[in-house]
Amino acid sequence: MTEPRRSGRPHRRGRPVGPRGAGPPRGRSGPARPPELDPARMAALELLTAVRVRDAYANLAMPAILRRHRLHGRDAALATELGYGTLRAQGLVDAVIDACTERPLHRVEPPLLDALRLGAYQLLRTRVPAHAAVDTTVELVRVDAGSRAAGFVNAVLRRVGEHGEAAWVERLAPDPKDDPVGHAAFAHAHPRWIAQAFADALGARAGDELDAALAADDARPAVHLLARPGEITAEELALVTGGEPAPYSPYGVHLEPGAGDVGELDVVREGLALVQDEGSQLVALGLARSPLAGPDGLRWLDLCAGPGGKSALLGGLVALEGGTLDAVEPSEHRADLVRRAVEGLPVTVHTADGRAAPLADGAFDRVLVDVPCTGLGALRRRPEARWRRKPDDVPGLTKLQRELLTAALRHVRPGGVVAYATCSPHLAETLGVITAVTRARGPRSSERDGPQARAELLDARSVMPGVPALGAGPTVQLWPHRHGTDAMFLTLIRQVS
Repeated sequence: MTEPRRSGRPHRRGRPVGPRGAGPPRGRSGPARPPELDPARMAALELLTAVRVRDAYANLAMPAILRRHRLHGRDAALATELGYGTLRAQGLVDAVIDACTERPLHRVEPPLLDALRLGAYQLLRTRVPAHAAVDTTVELVRVDAGSRAAGFVNAVLRRVGEHGEAAWVERLAPDPKDDPVGHAAFAHAHPRWIAQAFADALGARAGDELDAALAADDARPAVHLLARPGEITAEELALVTGGEPAPYSPYGVHLEPGAGDVGELDVVREGLALVQDEGSQLVALGLARSPLAGPDGLRWLDLCAGPGGKSALLGGLVALEGGTLDAVEPSEHRADLVRRAVEGLPVTVHTADGRAAPLADGAFDRVLVDVPCTGLGALRRRPEARWRRKPDDVPGLTKLQRELLTAALRHVRPGGVVAYATCSPHLAETLGVITAVTRARGPRSSERDGPQARAELLDARSVMPGVPALGAGPTVQLWPHRHGTDAMFLTLIRQVS
């Protein structure tokens, strides 16, 4: 159904004809021109377009969009929630839209589909009144694409709004008795293969925890800050930002979701703090706390350093003890980000591939290898990532991860420790990599190939005091629903002569 025109003047492609500001003829009621477009929704729709057209990363694109629309405070928070939320829920809202239109989704013009997703998300997952969600979306389409397209969007969204999210899930999701993983994936807007990866990692607890894990991964996360060691304490950072000290990291602070552009905070602009998930802080601290065989010579290495957050934390810690950190990053752009993050610290940044870095073998006491991965553990912070990643991405990444871990073990001294970390719970990227590399360096390989350093797993739970529900060890898997962190994985490997 096409929405009635909003003024008495003739229209062309949804725009009034005639001089700007001309009112309707006397004796007629109605506004002089269509309502002003809502800037927060314009910004959210622009984000969806940027992700679709330019493969933009939402967290990098959104700050510039907010500045362009001059949005601050509540308006910026609304734009961010609508944009990020729509991207996170894309699979769910697409299924509902598909059920409400006779056109296959691939035949809906992409800009109209973006608008439909934005409107459907508001109807299904926010407290925005239904009339406001529909009317504001229709008006955005009318201005850009004309009344006919606006009528199509209006009709589809009104059908979407006939049922709430729970009713649509009951209608469209797989039967939970026949396919519990598929049902949980649909209900919490995850591709099925990712939900299966979560279930595999949870193991025997999947029946009890999969829904909670996916729900936490689908929720808007709190903002986590790192109080840089030697610059500011977590208590001081919490005081100046209005946040709360983190429960597990002594350098962490949590801010409420929707805190706006954190880059505008004085403490962040001045370099006293930076944005870093508490789980990332815990794995870096885990390396620093690990027991060595022999004294710590305070020569540390971050083998996969970009964009520099963990290098900043490790560099700050080693600086307090009078030591040094080397940081390796293959991308020149990301290496520059590392240099900015560690400015003023005793850190040397190398632009090189971590598998062949120009560093001496056996020279480092502690090595962090936070490998490139699928990022399945940080999907809540990267709203578009769950729909971009594919199962075919995993084999190439695990090969790279094994090679990087092997290089890290080459650089650590006998008695030193390597921390293998990844922001993914996928078993192929966690236990699969550890098993493959440590087996190749076990006692049998020593017997076959002669004396060489071999790998010994330490209990990573011991370096996370006070953190509950860490499982049976010796590895650690953090979870959003258990710990409020990204799903970081950590293994500690000590080099044994």
